[in-house]
Amino acid sequence: MVYFVGAGCGAADLITVRGMRLIQRADVLIYAGSLVNPELLEYADSGCAIHNSAEMTLDDIISVMVQAEEAGKTVVRLHTGEPSIYGAVQEQMRQLDARNIRYESCPGVSACFGAAASLNLEYTQPAVSQSLIITRMEGRTKVPEREQIESFAAHRTSMAIYLSTGMMKELSRRLMAGGYPKDTPAAIVYKATWPEEEKYICTVETLAKTAEDHGIRNLAVVLVGDVIAKSGYADSRLYAPEFETAYRKAVQP
Repeated sequence: MVYFVGAGCGAADLITVRGMRLIQRADVLIYAGSLVNPELLEYADSGCAIHNSAEMTLDDIISVMVQAEEAGKTVVRLHTGEPSIYGAVQEQMRQLDARNIRYESCPGVSACFGAAASLNLEYTQPAVSQSLIITRMEGRTKVPEREQIESFAAHRTSMAIYLSTGMMKELSRRLMAGGYPKDTPAAIVYKATWPEEEKYICTVETLAKTAEDHGIRNLAVVLVGDVIAKSGYADSRLYAPEFETAYRKAVQP
């Protein structure tokens, strides 16, 4: 069996209990060495064979999985954050399907949620935003035309933008071209939840200058939207005294 496990976005204790236990059971561990916190490797048994996927190709990774399966061993493929978001897991699963190798997934905490926690931020504030768009700028991996930054910016809702720190000027320009006013609140969170985390509040217009001033060139998530200001929102109706639920009677005025 192969287990795809989300390592979380940085802090070693943000892995799920299930993920930790799977690492403890693993005979073979393949981890994303360029991004996964190495402290997580300490959960592995002393006899576990550990491979750094930063130094491997897809064929190399599949070869290790196949050899482990043939030997009746348990494999953990440890991905950064939440594997379903920019995790490149589907291409591995396709190869396993072709070989009739069973696998399961264990979720993790993605960077946008680690960043929100660091900022004590709620993306879905009543009367401000009820949606969160997770996207990225186009780099070596293409982005479909219908998913360009401008088309998402037109909604002016909360947005978390990955893998785009090295293109801040272009990102800023396209966010404003799509519909965000230049003074829309924004944030840059570098290595969210890691000990070396940095976080900066700015605006859509000043994203590039903020990143340049603080020497941030990679490993950051960009957040955009009026929710960052933490103002102008309405209280949730869920806890309003006149709102009746299955667990609480409404209070009559």
